[in-house]
Amino acid sequence: MKSLTTNAGGIGLKSSRFIWGAVGITASLSTLLFAAGFVYAANQIWFPKASGDFQLATPAPKKESMIESASKLQIVALGDSLTAGTGDNTGQGYVGRVREKLEKDTGKPVFVLNNLAVPGYKTDQLLTLLTQQKTKDALSQANLILLTIGGNDIFQRGEGLFSDENQTEFNPAAAASRVAPALKKVEQILAAIGQANPKATVLYLGLYHPFLDLDPSREGSVIVQRWNDGIFQLVNKYPNMLVVPTYDLFEQNLIKYLSSADHFHPNGDGYERIADRIEQILQ
Repeated sequence: MKSLTTNAGGIGLKSSRFIWGAVGITASLSTLLFAAGFVYAANQIWFPKASGDFQLATPAPKKESMIESASKLQIVALGDSLTAGTGDNTGQGYVGRVREKLEKDTGKPVFVLNNLAVPGYKTDQLLTLLTQQKTKDALSQANLILLTIGGNDIFQRGEGLFSDENQTEFNPAAAASRVAPALKKVEQILAAIGQANPKATVLYLGLYHPFLDLDPSREGSVIVQRWNDGIFQLVNKYPNMLVVPTYDLFEQNLIKYLSSADHFHPNGDGYERIADRIEQILQ
């Protein structure tokens, strides 16, 4: 009987040790699982990942532009004296310079198919030109369309913008009144170009302030900005049309980049800066 009691006590002791050991192991595993769960939860909070049906958006492949996909490039230019190149002694203007830069950058043959710009043109005259079939045919063949218009509508070569006999006091009131009517016509011009060729890249050159040095109050700058803002809103409706800013190119170096002959059009260096800006946009 004594030995049985002793064995029973031994068995009970071993059983107790086993139970407490199992409890300890279970507690340790629970602690480890809790810690792992905490780390996982914290990781999801700090570094969330997509799960389930949610997928992070991947950018759509870039669609090649008409310029990138074409084996050769054809430019059609239209508008006023800026696109005609008035003021440039070399005769290239920005159009000829853009052609050379594009040919060098792309390694493709680049042609100026037509330069239909006419010095002195205003928006109503360009609208008339766009109704002609030969103009529509030329535009339909272009990869790149370059456009300047509106400067003559607003500035009219200084007519009504100077209030004194010496033509040195800039009066912006006349220019301000001309903005809205001209913008309405530009809206029609862009629609006509888009209809003639909805695939070509169209670049509209924004205006600069040619009389900035005669405008110490910089009131004319506000008018030019209003014009450029209006143009941006119109151009922004078309996926293939862009505005080329030019105001900043002349603001700090007006005399350096304007033709000494008329203090209105760019000189060769001014046209070179415009061409550089176009090249940057097309890259």
